Amino acid sequence: MLEKQSIHVPEGLRAAINKAYRADELSLITELCEKAAIEPYQRTAIRANAMKLVESVRAERKKSTGIDSFLTEYALSSDEGIALMCLAEALLRVPDNATIDNLIKDKLAGGDWKSHRGQSDSFFVNATTWALMLTGKVLTPEKAENTLTKALMKLVNRSSEAVVRTAVDKAMRIMSKQFVMGRTINEALTRAKKKESKGYRYSYDMLGEAALTSVDAIRYFEAYKKAIESIGQQADKNSNLYKRAGISIKLSAIHPRYNESQYERVMEELPPRLLALSRLAKEYGIALTIDAEESERLDLSLDVIEKVFNDESLDGWDGFGLAVQSYQKRAFYVLDWVAALARSKNRRIMVRLIKGAYWDSEIKKSQMQGFSEYPVFTRKVFTDVSFQACAKKILTMTDAIYPQFATHNAYSVAMILNLVGDYRDFEFQCLHGMGNELYEQIVPADCFGIPCRIYAPVGSHEDLLPYLVRRLLENGANSSFVNRIVDDNAPITDLVEDPITKAKSLFNSMNKNIPLPEHLFLPARMNSKGVDFTNRHERALLQQELAKLNLNQWSAGPLVAGKTTFDNQQTVTSPQQPSRVVGSVQNSTLDDVEKALAQAELTFPVWSSIPVEERAACINRFADLLQANMMEFLSLACLEAGKTWNDGVAEVREAVDFCRYYAHMAQQLMASPTKLHGYTGELNELSLHPRGTILCISPWNFPLAIFTGQVVAGLVTGNCVIAKPAEQTPLIAAYAVKLMHQAGIPAGAIQLLPGAGETIGAALVSDKRIKAVLFTGSTDTANLINRTLATRGGEIIPLIAETGGQNAMLVDSSALLEQVVVDAVVSAFGSAGQRCSALRVLFVQEEVYPRTIELLKGAMAELVVGDPRWLATDIGPVIDKDALAILTNHVENMKKRYEILYQCKLSDECESGYFMPPTAIAIDNIDALEKEVFGPVLHVIQFKRKNLDQVINQINKTGFGLTLGIHSRINETVEYIRKRIHAGNCYVNRNMIGAVVGLQPFGGEGLSGTGPKAGGPNYLVRLCHERTYTVDTTAAGGNASLMSLPEDI
Repeated sequence: MLEKQSIHVPEGLRAAINKAYRADELSLITELCEKAAIEPYQRTAIRANAMKLVESVRAERKKSTGIDSFLTEYALSSDEGIALMCLAEALLRVPDNATIDNLIKDKLAGGDWKSHRGQSDSFFVNATTWALMLTGKVLTPEKAENTLTKALMKLVNRSSEAVVRTAVDKAMRIMSKQFVMGRTINEALTRAKKKESKGYRYSYDMLGEAALTSVDAIRYFEAYKKAIESIGQQADKNSNLYKRAGISIKLSAIHPRYNESQYERVMEELPPRLLALSRLAKEYGIALTIDAEESERLDLSLDVIEKVFNDESLDGWDGFGLAVQSYQKRAFYVLDWVAALARSKNRRIMVRLIKGAYWDSEIKKSQMQGFSEYPVFTRKVFTDVSFQACAKKILTMTDAIYPQFATHNAYSVAMILNLVGDYRDFEFQCLHGMGNELYEQIVPADCFGIPCRIYAPVGSHEDLLPYLVRRLLENGANSSFVNRIVDDNAPITDLVEDPITKAKSLFNSMNKNIPLPEHLFLPARMNSKGVDFTNRHERALLQQELAKLNLNQWSAGPLVAGKTTFDNQQTVTSPQQPSRVVGSVQNSTLDDVEKALAQAELTFPVWSSIPVEERAACINRFADLLQANMMEFLSLACLEAGKTWNDGVAEVREAVDFCRYYAHMAQQLMASPTKLHGYTGELNELSLHPRGTILCISPWNFPLAIFTGQVVAGLVTGNCVIAKPAEQTPLIAAYAVKLMHQAGIPAGAIQLLPGAGETIGAALVSDKRIKAVLFTGSTDTANLINRTLATRGGEIIPLIAETGGQNAMLVDSSALLEQVVVDAVVSAFGSAGQRCSALRVLFVQEEVYPRTIELLKGAMAELVVGDPRWLATDIGPVIDKDALAILTNHVENMKKRYEILYQCKLSDECESGYFMPPTAIAIDNIDALEKEVFGPVLHVIQFKRKNLDQVINQINKTGFGLTLGIHSRINETVEYIRKRIHAGNCYVNRNMIGAVVGLQPFGGEGLSGTGPKAGGPNYLVRLCHERTYTVDTTAAGGNASLMSLPEDI
């Protein structure tokens, strides 16, 4: 299981790299401080030299024409800076004028552009400011200085929005030019000659983010080929290889599935592409450097690099290089591996030592995934220490490594200058448009005469924008050296502080602003732990454990008062392989129902009288057991429910989060009465009390998470629970209840009754001893339960029903389409579309519809549909043959009236299971869908922007109101849509699945459910009686507390 071949535990130098992946930060930085240590006299010299560099940079600042001066003028903490970020990211890609106008109005109307005019001597800043000031004035006439100006502005507003458009477009293109070297490689090569004559070198990067489709990957590959040819043709063949211009390559740009889960495919397809580019670079006598990307891709990149580097056709070529990110905890150990690889072939490898550009996303991903530690340092100063330690190590490996130190930090530059002494076989590197003033103190022959290679992006302005924004984020933050070096208010002494001294002062202190992922929700609760499938050591151990569990035969039956009988069992099979028996189930009888109800009645007085703190402790112990039994539940989720590994991990984590969240909330709500403030002389309190026996009916699509959420909510509030799991997934539920009993929850407080809804479910719902019903499933079944409760007589009891939805995502033309498609694919097809929250209808503005469909088809073509036992599988089976038949019939009926945009092909391994190929269908109106289609089928509708209200009405008219997705860069548009569409959960510029307990309480309205939301603060209250207690505290004669109040307050 997990992989078709055995995963080998990393050994040797790779084991050292792996060990540092998510190492304890303080332990690791203590070690790196020792490795980075230099003599006191060196620190003094470095500090003095760094101060001179900063002073020189500030003196030269007025000559600046680059991004440095821009960052000074428009700090990212200002409204104008934020507006520019948003505008730069979106404007140039928007195809229609109406959306452009709305985007400009949304981002620039509130900016005080006039205050920036003339504040800088840089033409770049002033040109940008003048254009934006014009726009700002046009859009905000109320701020005009006099009536005449106001009148003129109104005239411009009336006469032509094109004036605004032209001005802002011009401003954005001025901004773009500061980052991009040229729109084509030849344009960039021509522009580079001026700097090259001064001693600078270049490494060109063909702009573009990760390839989403195979077509994208081929296009980027061809662009790299042409660039290598162009660079090589203009290279000076008489100069040293390292003096020539080179090229930088992103591996994610030349393969659409460049990630660890697709290891076999990547290792078959990517090395030949990289080898072809490397051979071409060798042929033309230029260098090629592999860009560093996200930390989760490091191991994969090293395998690709090793395979290519060892190819005999590259023997004798010292032009192969890679970037090493010093903010990664593994950087120091990667260098040993690189040097060993180079020496094994008697060659040199170029190492571009950088700080790193994905820090914010690395932190967020680790938090979201519940990993044990971060792969990067949480403090900037720790990264600086790592950079220094790595630099020292590289300079001891110059036989194997050609050093390239990429930094805009004056202290780092001064440190390198000190370490190298008279050694000169190395270079500095900087980003195009940044660090100009700093390196003017380094490169000229009359200074240090040390070359600096400029990393120069090449491509269209549209391709530039994501890159532009990432660089602005990286270097525009207030703590960034690039920002502070040109800020006269930042003391020079702070800028040249020794990182080791500062780091040592923080040895006993974690960054409180960035707690460890598992501590994210403290003090309320611990975060659930995830599984890092990119950690090969961890994955190898997982494979061994899962292989053992694969042999298990599981069983389930009615658990009444802790006892189970097995006399008429039925087999439970796997949806991906119906011939595979996973275990057996004994379905409940009506006699079991009666016994369970009677036992619950007996247990309720005892369980409800236990203090809430003790009940919460039981639930927290159960959460710990869920976490400890992660492997068992992953195996069951895969084999019984057909879930992929990532879906299985998310399921267990959600169950754990439900436990800990509800345990915390119950104590907040029930530990003591709430005192209600009011009249003097009177006590008023509100308290919550258990209802009795609660029935929980859970679905097969989340057989552990939803099952657990319902059950523990009932238990922690002091109720007894009878749980009826879905007929398709009783084994997971039975194992969970077993652990609940192990956690100390009485056998009579939680009982399990597997069986058919028509018999067992119906008998329980109609019994008056049931005091509340929690149900997740179809709208039809929820209505049936509601009618039964209404007609059974007796007290009126709560029904919490969470049902389906005709969930839509709206995309306007300001959206980043690559992001839209990634989010749409995971929202519509993830979990085989078997989520209540899954995307069913994608509305796309007509101007971007063709490109969206092109990307959607390409992304769908990359999906792996198959056996969920393999990590490479993206989409597993649907739950059973009935579900498959319904979905197949729906698509066949749609074919008669509408176009099938794309349908994934199924492999041979899908023949025996219940596999539905992900399908995209173009329709003209949401009315074409008579009911929810619960599976991997996406319906796509194009719309005109002017008809947005019609789209909103279409969606509301369905009566459903569960999830909504919006992709737009225009805040006003987002607000307009979300205020008008009736949806319980609204997601903006992201996918629309995977609601997190406590952060995104989940539940809908209308046909989608009753509320309150699961995983939210109001859920537990619905499971309790509310009681008010009022006492006249003056009844014994007089209000002593009032009479004794001091008079001087």
